Amino acid sequence: MRIQDIIEGKKEWRAHVVRVKALPKDYQIVYKEIQKYLYKVGPVELEGGIGLLSGIIDLFEEGATFGKGVLEVTGSDVATFCDDLIKDSKTYTDICQESVNQEVNEAMKKVTNKTK
Repeated sequence: MRIQDIIEGKKEWRAHVVRVKALPKDYQIVYKEIQKYLYKVGPVELEGGIGLLSGIIDLFEEGATFGKGVLEVTGSDVATFCDDLIKDSKTYTDICQESVNQEVNEAMKKVTNKTK
């Protein structure tokens, strides 16, 4: 990664934070909880930029513009809202599960080959 890329990433993040702070308070609270949730469950695409998070802000800005409460936008089950957003995304959990399964399969092949 180049220094210029890091600088651009920081500029992008700062602009993102400004957008979050411009949201109504209820939207800010829910956004921060969504952000924490997504960082915990770990969709891999979050590592490459803030596209998903920016999309959420776009949705929230639109909802606020139309005078909707944040839970009218997300629904009352915010975790399910998040899960729906990332349902087709690869997560770090998926990668870990694949790795464990691959290791077990390789180990079992070795054991099976030794007993033949």
